[in-house]
Amino acid sequence: MTAIAHQAPQHLRQINARRDAEAQARRQEALARLAARRMPLPGQVSRQNQPGLGLRAGHPHLHRVASPMPASETAVTTEASTGRAKPNLTSREVEVLRTWMLVDSKPAVAQELYISLGTVNTHLTRIRAKYAEIGRPAPTKASLVARAIQDGIMTLDEL
Repeated sequence: MTAIAHQAPQHLRQINARRDAEAQARRQEALARLAARRMPLPGQVSRQNQPGLGLRAGHPHLHRVASPMPASETAVTTEASTGRAKPNLTSREVEVLRTWMLVDSKPAVAQELYISLGTVNTHLTRIRAKYAEIGRPAPTKASLVARAIQDGIMTLDEL
């Protein structure tokens, strides 16, 4: 018995080729859209959110009814003795930062402060974003230790 090669009719091959080309074009468009996306860091206002619309920076899904964010959370102060810009960290951010410096790991911070690991990571991300915003990036734990000592959040004796 001989095997008969079965070929699809010409019109079916054309339809399949067109479908493949359309699918490829859709994939390319989706990849281009993904490449063009820019995610704002916590604490940054995205370009879509215009100031004064009552949207909380970094959280477009949280609407605020009255005033903009308090100055204590957004302002940048200058340390008089060194002339270094200093971010205004919230008391909770300072507490998370200090605890992270004193314990071994982020899970230990979460356990110590009775918060989730995700919350610890969020606080640390926001702290880093605030330092980067004023031109003093701190991408590592060692650089955050240096910033904390420079800004008087901790002393060397505490470490």
